[in-house]
Amino acid sequence: MEDESEPEQSFWAYLPDVCLRHVFHWLDDRDRSRAALVCKKWRCAMQSGSLWRCRTITFYGQPSRTRTLEFQSALWYTKKFGKYLKHLEIKLSNPYNTPFIKKFQVIMRGLLSHLGKCNSHLVSLSIKYLELDCLIWRNVVRAQFIKNLSAFLKRMSNQLDYLNLKGARITLEEGCELLNSLSSLTNRSFISEINIEDFFSLHLSVYSSALFHQTMSKFHRLTILTFNYNCISDELLDILRERSSHSLCTLNIKCHIHDPHGQVVSGMSWANLAKRAPKLNVNFFFERVMKHDHLARILLEEIPVRSISLRSCYFSDPDWTMRPTLTNLLPAYWHGLQKLTLELNNDHELLDNELLQLILSCKRLLFLKVWAFLSVSFMERLLQNRAERKCILTTIKVRIYTAQDDSTEEERLLADIYRKFKYLIDSELNYFVITYPMV
Repeated sequence: MEDESEPEQSFWAYLPDVCLRHVFHWLDDRDRSRAALVCKKWRCAMQSGSLWRCRTITFYGQPSRTRTLEFQSALWYTKKFGKYLKHLEIKLSNPYNTPFIKKFQVIMRGLLSHLGKCNSHLVSLSIKYLELDCLIWRNVVRAQFIKNLSAFLKRMSNQLDYLNLKGARITLEEGCELLNSLSSLTNRSFISEINIEDFFSLHLSVYSSALFHQTMSKFHRLTILTFNYNCISDELLDILRERSSHSLCTLNIKCHIHDPHGQVVSGMSWANLAKRAPKLNVNFFFERVMKHDHLARILLEEIPVRSISLRSCYFSDPDWTMRPTLTNLLPAYWHGLQKLTLELNNDHELLDNELLQLILSCKRLLFLKVWAFLSVSFMERLLQNRAERKCILTTIKVRIYTAQDDSTEEERLLADIYRKFKYLIDSELNYFVITYPMV
């Protein structure tokens, strides 16, 4: 007798919608479009708004065929499902000539115009490393791009919560124009997180600009602010205290050798801000600013410092010594410092004792990263103190510079140290230590 029952369906046919959307979440655009051809249910799942809330579009300077297809797909789907978009990231990969930049500007004009009309949910926008001071940005193209971006920020100002324009490298007037767009509708902005690190062109003394202070006074709910030290002044700290002290949690401050950093900022201004913003933590990132007198003007003891990164980027200076910084400046933060990064070409200056004493004095230090000339015995002493609970480090990443081509003996000693403290390292530490020839 012939079986007339319905053929048994795959278990995929009974998969709940929420599970199906979760599966689609892990697929790229190409696989999603193929999956949508399977059946009506899968096509509906593919069009679910939850799948299109986060998008990244990468503009490749010299794209392969595959990357060109990826870009076109990302752009098309961003426009098609733009009404669902909440988080948008734009990337430029190796922009190399003026025609490419012109094409980027035209495409961005259309995209921002489309999203400005259809989207009412965008809360996060990131466009990093525009480098608008490069010659490939012709004046007309640059001015048009800033105009389009400013108009878009104005449209989104009531809903945008996060803006990242790191590396834009624009003039003071252009930068303030973009930031003012976030408050142009109500004359105040309630955005909570801004990243304007390397936002302004090099060598600008932003800290002395009344226009910048007026612009920053319009932000009333900042939680995280990332910027350069050439923006810091008593006036800015007073503005943050008056406008955002109730919400301010984190200041990420980069100080680069090519940015002006000779301004005088009073400890009282920092103390007043810290008093009004009790949740505030400050993270400093120094790039080739290593001399003690420069650091002493910046690292005031009234600052609630949580993290310090000092990087010399392999540069050495015969007039520079690290010892005063380790013994005089950094110990002032013994009560709050949680993360310390030192990437130094200390040119064989012995720092083992000073560094170990600093680590032991910082009672909340959890993260240590050191690239420097050190003796291998430093690691044994550090781990011994950690085993005796004299410090609470959970991450130790050390690159021990050596002037010898052959570091076999140092590697052997490190292996012996690892075996001695293996029980501690394997159970409690994120640990990575190597030797590195610096000949």
